[in-house]
Amino acid sequence: MYFQKWLLSLRSHSGLHGSESEDLWSLLPSLHSFSLSSFSLSTSSLLGLGALASFTAYWLMTRPQPMRPPCDLQAQSVAVGGDPNCRRSAILKDDSLMEFYYDNVRTAYDMFQRGLKIAGNGPCLGSRKPGQPYEWISYTEVAQQAQWIGCGLMAKGYQPKSQQYVGIFSTNRPEWVISEMACYTYSMTVVPLYDTLGMEAMVHILNLTELTVVICDREERAASLLENKEKGLTPEISCLVLFNDFSQAFADRAKRCELEVLKLEHLMDLGRQNLKDPVPPQPQDLAVVSFTSGTTEKPKGAMITHGNIVSNTSSVIKILEDSSVCREDDVSISYLPLAHMLERLIELSMYSIGARVGFYQGDISLLMDDIKTLKPTFFPVVPRILNRIYDKIMASVTSPFGRALLLFAVRRKQAELSRGIVRNNSLWDKLVFNKIQASLGGNLRFAMTGSAPMSPTVMSFLRAALGCIIFEGYGQTECTAGCTFSLPGDMSTDHVGSPLPCAMVKLEDIPEMNYLVKNQQGEICIRGPTVFKGYMKDPEKTAEALDSDGWLHTGDVGQWLKNGTLRIIDRKKHIFKLSQGEYVAPERIENVYVRSVPVFQVFVHGDSLQSYVVGIVVPDRGVFVDWAKERGFVGSYEELCQNPDAKNAVLEDVRAVGKEAGLKSFEQVKDLYLHPEMFTVANGLLTPTLKSKRADIRRVFQEQLSSMYNKTEI
Repeated sequence: MYFQKWLLSLRSHSGLHGSESEDLWSLLPSLHSFSLSSFSLSTSSLLGLGALASFTAYWLMTRPQPMRPPCDLQAQSVAVGGDPNCRRSAILKDDSLMEFYYDNVRTAYDMFQRGLKIAGNGPCLGSRKPGQPYEWISYTEVAQQAQWIGCGLMAKGYQPKSQQYVGIFSTNRPEWVISEMACYTYSMTVVPLYDTLGMEAMVHILNLTELTVVICDREERAASLLENKEKGLTPEISCLVLFNDFSQAFADRAKRCELEVLKLEHLMDLGRQNLKDPVPPQPQDLAVVSFTSGTTEKPKGAMITHGNIVSNTSSVIKILEDSSVCREDDVSISYLPLAHMLERLIELSMYSIGARVGFYQGDISLLMDDIKTLKPTFFPVVPRILNRIYDKIMASVTSPFGRALLLFAVRRKQAELSRGIVRNNSLWDKLVFNKIQASLGGNLRFAMTGSAPMSPTVMSFLRAALGCIIFEGYGQTECTAGCTFSLPGDMSTDHVGSPLPCAMVKLEDIPEMNYLVKNQQGEICIRGPTVFKGYMKDPEKTAEALDSDGWLHTGDVGQWLKNGTLRIIDRKKHIFKLSQGEYVAPERIENVYVRSVPVFQVFVHGDSLQSYVVGIVVPDRGVFVDWAKERGFVGSYEELCQNPDAKNAVLEDVRAVGKEAGLKSFEQVKDLYLHPEMFTVANGLLTPTLKSKRADIRRVFQEQLSSMYNKTEI
């Protein structure tokens, strides 16, 4: 009976469940009557049983282990003060929110200094030239160059204080981070600039912050700043620092309007000659003024402190502390804009543990080549890129057998994921998914997505196919980056995780949209040490965002799920975010499109799982027939509304009107549906004040809107 008891012991202590243990369990009947007294074992039998025991012990020790969640995944958040609609992380011991994780790390400067102590001369920032391997700058070199730049700025008269603003206008590259660290080393505040803002918004930012110095990557980008200076639009700016060489003609133009231009290496030389000790910031000091991209109005400058940054990053570290996700040997790829807080916090988190960050070449079309060369372990990503990966995988499998094999392998991996097991060394990984994983470098262990909602189907598929953890979070600039985050071990989808340990999250009634807290639905509000100080020089907008009790009103609509996670279900204002993270104001687009001659009414719709917008157009009955006839289309008003060529002519016209009005490419509709009947109060599509009832229009035209997304090619 010894071996029977041995197998019984294995079953009870191995943690095996269901079909995993059936093979071992099925051996028991055949061994039921086995005993040394009734059988005489040969040497070969003993060796065989010994081999079986050794193999079983080895399998038990090396079998994949489920991830260890930091709390009960069925109760990921806890009600605060007995209010089920106000919740905080279940990881916390009480209602005290997390401000820092390491006692000696209270600022972004401290975060890098911690990494410097860990890694020292180890690699920190990597870059590459086309066709070449990555070249690395050490933590020691980054800290040294940051000190030189900071001292160079002070030698030019800039002050070591948080009211000293320094603009950075560049694509992601090592010099961006070194310049940022220079500011933090001497308590200066970073003001990131980026192209998609547009020149009008850029002028607004330069004047609002009274920027006098901007650090740029190349002459072409600096030329736009010089042009505004020449026009007298930005009188305060007096110095441009460029990473790359610039022409003498550019320097002469700048000199004529009293604008100094110098290379970064010359600024560092000046700093070396005027070295001063660091002047580290305090947690309450400003670290960055991050400008929102804006849609219908000028961008607003969110004032983010060092304490905001540390509380946010510390909360993610706390969540991951027991899962061995983040390690010193980790490598991240930097391509998401450093002008946005998400990428900044990701990189600061990497630096705080002494890990590496490799930068893409600046060309998104070369990103996959950069990833293959870098072989990252961590992949910050947006839903649009994950959707493209998913689409490419599905499109590459053309045969019925291949498709069946792929889907079967995905289901087998998903079965493991449901038990919390994440791996890339299973039989299915070797047979089916190895090329997919190799396309992302082959070393990927975890990824994170956030800026827009993620399709549950795509998320579940890619978790299986990539063989890595994919975390999903939710937040906005005004809460530094994130306020919710999915937990290790939670492989469910269609939610954005539970509150971070730095944030309380509550829902508030929106009666006009029938979102009520009694139904666990409402506007998402956030409070805690991660919430920003307000909008720069804009008390009115600050008061709209922050109430008297310190709650940040996001404008997003959420729903609490039974497991304590949050689902995003709508947007309070008529502004939505596309899958690539761009915000779209549909009413602004509609006001442009009604200028089109054949258009009487228009409704623009966007889906957060898609990268573009579509529209419903009611043609002007009085002019549409004649307008169409001039273009060779004949028929009645109703017939023309069903004519695809007439529809395309209207589409071409509204896009031309949109282009003339300055609409961005992602704001332009990709397809239209022509509807012959007007939106009216009587048919329930207009309010008594003749405004579009957007929710009702979406409901009435749900079939047409879905059809346009299903057939439109990007």
